[in-house]
Amino acid sequence: MSEADCLFCRIVAKEIPARIVHETDRTLAFRDVNPQAPTHVLVVPKDHYPTAAALAAADDGLTDEVIRAAHEVAEQEGIAESGYRLVFNTGPGAGQTVFHVHGHVVGGRDLNWPPG
Repeated sequence: MSEADCLFCRIVAKEIPARIVHETDRTLAFRDVNPQAPTHVLVVPKDHYPTAAALAAADDGLTDEVIRAAHEVAEQEGIAESGYRLVFNTGPGAGQTVFHVHGHVVGGRDLNWPPG
C-alpha cells in the first residue's frame, strides 16, 4: 500500500472525515469507528510509518510524542487516573489491519487480562 492509499494518511490530510479529539504538529488523535470501550481513540503520527517497529527504528523523538499525545487524550477523556490501556498492534498476526502505526487508547471500563 502506498501512502496515497493509506486510510490514516488520508485522515491526517483531512481528505476523509474523522472525529478528531487531539492534534499536535506531529500527531493526530481521533475516535475509533468501531469502539471496544467507552473511550477508544487512535493516536497516529502524521508521518507515515507502517508499524510500531518502523516508527521505533526511525525514531527522532516521534515515538515519545505519540505516547505523550495518548496520555494527553487519556487525561482529556477523564480516564488517566482510573487507568487506560495503550495498544499498538504490529503486523497482521497481532491484528493490525491499517498499516500506518497507531496506538489505541482504550478505557472507561474495567479491562480484563489477558486481552483477546
